[in-house]
Amino acid sequence: MKITTKGRYALRIMVDLARHQTGNFIPLKEASERQGISEKYAEMIISLLNKAGFVISSRGKGGGYQLAKPAERVTVGSVLKATEGSLAPVICLELPENACPHAGYCETLPMWTELDRRIDEYLESITLSDLLRQTEAASNSSCIGSHKL
Repeated sequence: MKITTKGRYALRIMVDLARHQTGNFIPLKEASERQGISEKYAEMIISLLNKAGFVISSRGKGGGYQLAKPAERVTVGSVLKATEGSLAPVICLELPENACPHAGYCETLPMWTELDRRIDEYLESITLSDLLRQTEAASNSSCIGSHKL
């Protein structure tokens, strides 16, 4: 499993939308500029996110994108699966169950299966809200030590 720029950028766009959500639609141009993502690539990614039901869009003046559901209900795992497809660490776990010809006697399959379960459990346990809180906590802690009394 290797997360591509598509998955990483999708998360950055989603976090940006969550951070700047005010009830108004956010132009993709603004989000892509803040995130340093080309607008063309951001359009491709937002299309995937829209089709997966993570964002809603509005055209015209005042148009743009916003989260389709609250940030605390959107997991990192769900965004990555929508943009990356499978997050399985090995190809045999991407195949339909029992399709691997070695499944019946593969000594490593239980280990790969458990790794896949743990990855999924971990990524599904983190929400966009969690990412925002982590960023804010890191910013606050770095500011504390930099102030002179």
